[in-house]
Amino acid sequence: MKIRSDSFKNGKPLPVEFAAGRPTADGFGFAANRNPHLAWDDVPEGTRSFALLCIDPDVPTVAEMVGKPGVEIPAAQPRCDFVHWAMVDIAADLREIAAGSCSDGVVPHGKGEPAGPAGARQGLNDYTGWFAGDADMAGQWHGYDGPFPPPNDLRPHRYFFRLFALDVDSLSDCGLAAGNDFSAAEVFAAMHGHVLAEASIHGTYSLHPDVAGENAQ
Repeated sequence: MKIRSDSFKNGKPLPVEFAAGRPTADGFGFAANRNPHLAWDDVPEGTRSFALLCIDPDVPTVAEMVGKPGVEIPAAQPRCDFVHWAMVDIAADLREIAAGSCSDGVVPHGKGEPAGPAGARQGLNDYTGWFAGDADMAGQWHGYDGPFPPPNDLRPHRYFFRLFALDVDSLSDCGLAAGNDFSAAEVFAAMHGHVLAEASIHGTYSLHPDVAGENAQ
């Protein structure tokens, strides 16, 4: 199975329109937050649905350093995952997701019912936890919300779009809760033993002026 994107090249910077954060004249602010285009083919025989995850594995583990004035987060600091998208029960005959069709703009408190492919379910991303203490933003963040890496981080962040071909029609048949309040960890647990193939593509993004280079505009 193969996956590609018309929005970015594998291993290259994500254009800022597909990020949640961007530089501004007086610092940093929200960006267009559109989901990128994705398309796939060479699907294995027996595929009955797909699951899609977007994960940044380069998130700093010392939260107190994030955005702290006068501090730069070293590239060698241990890292952890941050989930930007978890979608399941994608129809077996689907082969493409259009840019901006699932997310177009930042929604304070999160998207309650994000747009997306018919029949698919979109779970919680990790902005749910990140904004939990912010009265202006706290809520259940569903669907895709793009990159907003710490502007003081010296490591460029990578964003992996991982597509899984599954041998089940719905992950609700494998223990995933109904509705859309599920996590990526619960998706991994539910699809264990049901993955026929995986394909992935990744883009990079940074808001640090010495790391960002030329994020496409």
